[in-house]
Order: sequence, then C-alpha cells, then structure tokens
Amino acid sequence: MGNQEVLEFAQHLDRSFFIDNENKAWANINEALPIGYGQTISQPSLVAQMSQLLCLDSDKSVLEIGTGSGYQTAILAHFSKHVYTVERIPELGNRARQRLDSLGYTNISYLIGDGSAGWREHAPYDKIIVTAAAGRIPEELIEQLGNRGIMIIPVGPPSLQELIMVTKDQEGKIFTQSIEYVRFVELKGKYGW
Repeated sequence: MGNQEVLEFAQHLDRSFFIDNENKAWANINEALPIGYGQTISQPSLVAQMSQLLCLDSDKSVLEIGTGSGYQTAILAHFSKHVYTVERIPELGNRARQRLDSLGYTNISYLIGDGSAGWREHAPYDKIIVTAAAGRIPEELIEQLGNRGIMIIPVGPPSLQELIMVTKDQEGKIFTQSIEYVRFVELKGKYGW
C-alpha cells in the first residue's frame, strides 16, 4: 500500500470512536491521550508514521504488540492480510475487539497476554509493530520476524526512546535504523525498564 493511502485512511479514521473517557472531546488534537489502566492512545501523526514505516501490504501478516484502544489495529487490519494483536490488559483488549468487530474487521486474531514474548504460534510475521517502549529489542520478536520483514519498536529509557526500524534480509541478517525520538508507555514483562 502506498504511504499516501495509509495517511489518508488514518486521517479519516474517527479517533474519538476509540476513546471511552473524558478525553474523547480531545480526540482531534495531535497528542497522546490516556485511555485508562496507565495506557495511552498515540497521537494520530505517529500512528500514521509507524504504519507507513511498516510498508503494509494486503498479502502480508502483522504482529501488533499492544492492542490498546484498537486505533492502530484498525489501520493495520485495513491494509494487511491478517493482524495478530496482543494486549496484556483484558479490559482494554476486550473493548478493542468489540470496537473492531463493530467496524466489520474479520482479519484480526486477538490474544490477552504478555506481548513481550510475541505470539510464537503464528510466526513468522512479515511485519511487527510494538506500541510500548522496551529497554532493549526483544529477542523473541526478532526470531518471530520473517526474512524480508520489518519491525517498528520504541527502545530506550522511560523519559525518551528511539523509534527503531528493524529489518531482516533474505538471509535472516538483522539491520537497525533509528527514525526519531518518541515517548511511549512501558512494555511490561521481560523487556520493560
């Protein structure tokens, strides 16, 4: 999918639909907003950018770590063959599933659990996106990334992280590239702070 298509879809996706609390009124501003349980819905520009960096394709599978509100998931599902999404907080994961079901998405599989270990059962994945910050890149996710795959993940300490693009070539060699500085909530589990 072209980057312009992803950007246009993201711009027209109603972010307020994915927010259940008093922050719904602020859905149109380009800021991260709290969605409860210590989690946030990322700012629309960053969600669009991370989606574009993945080079989404209707023939490719995506592993998403951190379903959250389901906002990023909707974009992934619209432009991918299948999305496997993992959320550790049952209330958020179940609510996101209800929202995405109501939007008619049938190409999403859901798991409530520790996303830092990925979802080995359906690996390898063509694309992996992590929407929480890790202290370092999880080895399990690198293993679950298919050859010629792309992973986008924030890595670094609590105050500020680097958005890293990890690519795996045809032979399975890993390359990393720093995109920009970002601020995300913590990826809980083995790779948290």
